[in-house]
Amino acid sequence: MVKAYLVNHTHWDREWYFTTEDALVLSEQLFTEVLDELQKDKAANFCLDGQSSIVDEYVEIHPEKLTCIKELVAEGRLFIGPWYTQTDGLLPDAESIIRNLVIGINDTKKYYGEPMMVGYLPDTFGFNAQLPTLLNQVGIDSFIFWRGTDYDKQLKSLYFRWRGLSDKQVIAVNFPFGYFTAQITPESKQKMNQFVEERFDKAVDFAETHGDNRDVLMPSGIDQMNIVKNIDKTVQELNKLSRHDISISSYPDFISILREKKDLPVYKGELRTPKYARVHRTIGSVRHEIKRKNFQLEQKVLKRVEPLTVIAHKVGLDIGNGLLIHLWKKLLQCQAHDTLGGSVTDDVAVDIFHRFKEGNEIADGIENMVKKKLAEYLHLDNNQVLLFNTLPYDEVSVDRTIKVLVPSKNIRIEGMRDAVIENSKYFPERHHILMMTPRGREFTDEPEYFELSIRGKVDMPALGYKVFNIKKTDVALPEISYSKASSSASITSGEQTLEFSKGAISLKNSLGEFHNILELVDSANDGDTYDYSPLAGDTEQSLPFQKAVCAVGDKDHPSLIIYGSASLPKELSDRKSSDPKYGELKYELQIEFDENGILNSHLAIDNDVLSHRLRLKFNPEIKSNKIIAGIQAGYTESANQAIPNDWEKHFDEKPVNIFDFDKTLTLSDGQSHFTFWGAGQKEYEHRDDSLYVTLMATTSQLGKANLAWRPGRASGDTTNQGHVMIPTPLAEELGKNKFDFAFELKAESFDMTRTNQLTQRWLNPSISYQKQSLNLFINRLDNKIWETEENPVIPKELSLLKLDPKLNVSAIYPAYSDEKTYLVRIQNMTNLSQPVPNDFLKKALSVNALEKPIAQKPTIDPFDLASFKIRY
Repeated sequence: MVKAYLVNHTHWDREWYFTTEDALVLSEQLFTEVLDELQKDKAANFCLDGQSSIVDEYVEIHPEKLTCIKELVAEGRLFIGPWYTQTDGLLPDAESIIRNLVIGINDTKKYYGEPMMVGYLPDTFGFNAQLPTLLNQVGIDSFIFWRGTDYDKQLKSLYFRWRGLSDKQVIAVNFPFGYFTAQITPESKQKMNQFVEERFDKAVDFAETHGDNRDVLMPSGIDQMNIVKNIDKTVQELNKLSRHDISISSYPDFISILREKKDLPVYKGELRTPKYARVHRTIGSVRHEIKRKNFQLEQKVLKRVEPLTVIAHKVGLDIGNGLLIHLWKKLLQCQAHDTLGGSVTDDVAVDIFHRFKEGNEIADGIENMVKKKLAEYLHLDNNQVLLFNTLPYDEVSVDRTIKVLVPSKNIRIEGMRDAVIENSKYFPERHHILMMTPRGREFTDEPEYFELSIRGKVDMPALGYKVFNIKKTDVALPEISYSKASSSASITSGEQTLEFSKGAISLKNSLGEFHNILELVDSANDGDTYDYSPLAGDTEQSLPFQKAVCAVGDKDHPSLIIYGSASLPKELSDRKSSDPKYGELKYELQIEFDENGILNSHLAIDNDVLSHRLRLKFNPEIKSNKIIAGIQAGYTESANQAIPNDWEKHFDEKPVNIFDFDKTLTLSDGQSHFTFWGAGQKEYEHRDDSLYVTLMATTSQLGKANLAWRPGRASGDTTNQGHVMIPTPLAEELGKNKFDFAFELKAESFDMTRTNQLTQRWLNPSISYQKQSLNLFINRLDNKIWETEENPVIPKELSLLKLDPKLNVSAIYPAYSDEKTYLVRIQNMTNLSQPVPNDFLKKALSVNALEKPIAQKPTIDPFDLASFKIRY
C-alpha cells in the first residue's frame, strides 16, 4: 500500500488578470478564514504559497492578526516563506533570486517566526539549471515544483536529486499534474467516491509507478483556494474510499521523509520541457519592455547603488538598509512568473511599470545623496568632478563618461586622456534670477553655460573614487559630429572594418569578410501574452536599411549610424488580405567599436505595426550545433533537439528549439567564436548556422486558444467557463522602443574567464558628480540635499577593496546583520576551481548568503558562488 501525504495550501499569484490590490481584497476574506480554521482544528495545517509578501500585505490591513500568525507558525501549522515573491525561474539575475530568498527568509524570521525552508515554486514556467546552486546559498536543500519535466527522457522518478552546474544539489519533488492534483472542493466532498476513483487514486498510482515510490506527495489547493474545512474528517473519508493510506502532512515533513532515501535518482540540467504542462517556451520575448526595465533596475542596484552605499558607509555617510531593502522589494514585486513573463492584463502592466518607476526613483535618489554628500565632504568646487569605480578592480586607461556644466567648451579634464565631447546642450543667459542670501532675497543674472557629456580614458582605484580637475584652455575639446547620410559608409578599428553598403552590414577582420553579419528580421505573431505563434502562410523577412552616417571626431571609438524603414501589414488580418493596410516600422541602429574591439550597439525602433515579432539575425559563418549560453551564475551548452511530427500527442505545447539566456550567447567552433551580449534580451534560436535573438513579440490578447505551437485551451483562462477574451493593446508596444546589445567575432576559442571580464566591463557604469549651482535639476534631489554644518574629513582618493579581475564579483552591499560590515559575493563563472587570494581571506569571513559563518575554503568550486563579510 502506498502512503499518500496530503498537503493543504493555496496558490496566490500577486497579480495576473487581476491586480495586486484585487488580490489584497481576496486575501481579506480568505486568509482570515484560514486563520480561524487553524485555530479551531488543531489537526490542520496550511501553506501560504511560500512567499512572505502576501502575508505582509494582509497584516498591514489586519495588524490584530499578527499574534495569531506567530502562534500558528511556532506550532508548525502555518507555513510562510522562504521567498519574498515567487520568482520567475529563468529571467531574473542570479543575485535577484538569491536576494528574493534572503529578504523572504529574514522578514519571515523577523515578523512571523521560522520560515518554511523549502524551495517551493508550484507554478513557475520552467527553471534554470543553476537553481539548486542558488538555493544552497541560503541553506535550502529541497525544491518543490510543477512544470518542466519529462519522465521519458530526463529521469524516471517524480522525486530525485537535482544537481546544479556546481554539483550542489537539492531534493526535488515534482507535481506532474499540478499543485491542484488533489484539490478538495465542497463539490469534491459531495462526490467523494468519484473524486477518489477518477482523480486522487490515479494520481497516486502515477507517482508510484514513476519511480517505484511508496511515499507520495499529494497537494490539495488551487489559485485563491480556501482551506479545507474539517480536514481530519475529510481524510478519514478519503481513507475509507481509497486504495491507499492517506495522512495529513506538510511540505517540510515530506522532504524529511525523502532525505532518508539514499537511492533517489540524480538529474542535472534545466527543467523546461512541456511534457505534462506548458512552460511557455517563447514567453521570454513577450512585453519586452518589462524585461528591459527589470534588467536595467537590477544592474542599477547591483552596479551603482549598493557599491556606492558601501563606499558611503566607509567615509561616514550612512544609508539605512531599510531603504535598500525597500528598493529590492519594489524590484522583486516585478519578478513573479506572470509579472516578469508579461502574461498579465494591461491594468497590471501599468502597475508593473509604476513599480519600476518607483524603484528607479529610490535608486537614483540614493545615488544622488551619496554623490552630493561626498562632494561636500571633499569640499569640491564647480571646477572639480568626482568619479566613482564600483568594481573591486583597479582600472587602467578605461573609458568613462562624465557630465559637467561649464561656461565654455574650452576646457580639459586633468587626468583624462583622449577626451571628446559626446553630447552638448546649450543654456542661454538668464536675467533677474532670485537668490537667497544672508541678507535676504536678492536678484542676479545667471550666465550662459553648456551641459557636456565628455568621454575619455582614466585610471581609477578599485572600489572607490577619485577627483578630477577641470581646467580652462584656449581651445575647445574635440566634439563628435556626423558625416552626411550616404548609401555606403564604413568604420575601422585595428584589423576590423564594419561596412554598410548596398543595404547590407558586413564585417571584415582576420577571419575574412562576413556579408550580412547582422540583419533585422520580422514576422507575424499570431500569439498572445504567453507565447509567440507563427501565422500560417507567413514567412520571416529581412528588413531593409537605406542609409548611414559616420561619427567624426572620436578616433578611438569609430561609430556608424544606419537608418532604415519598412512598410508592413498593419494587423494580422492584413497579412492575408487582398487589400491590406500598412503600418510603418522605422529603425536607427548605432554601432560603435569599443576599446576591446567589441561592437557596442543601440537600436531604436519606432513601431506602428501590430502583432509581429522582431529579431536580430547574426550570420558569423561558424559551423557548430551548440550554443554556449550564459545563465544565472554559469554557462550551459544547448543544441537543437529533434521534434517528432506527432508532437501534439506527447507534449502540452510544441518543444520548440527556442531557449532563454542571461547576458551572453556564444557560438564557437574551437578556433573562433561569436559572442553576443544582451541588456534585457532573454530569448534566442540557432538555426541554419544563424543566431537569432528576439527583441519583441507584440500581441493584442492576454490568451488565445489553438495556437500553432500550443493547441487546445487558451492560457490565461480566457476560454474557461464564464471567462472572456481580454484585449491587451499595451502589449502591442507601439511607439518608441530601445534595445542595447553588443557582439564580437574573434579568431580565438571561447574563454569563460575572458568573457566574464568583458561582461563586467560592458556592464560597468560611468558614475560622476560635479558640485555646481547653475542647474540644480541635473540631479533631481540636489536642490533639497542641504549641506550640514559639520562634515567628516575624508581622503581625496579612496580604494576600499582590490581583487583580481578574474574573480567575478556579482554583488557588493552593506551587510544586513551588522552595520559595520559589508558583503562581497563572488561567482565562479568557469568550469575550473578558482583560488581566492590569501590576503583577501585574512580579512574576510566566509558566510552564506544569510550571513551565517561557514567553513573557509581557499577555492571556489566550478560554477559556484561564495559570500564574504568584510569589516569597514
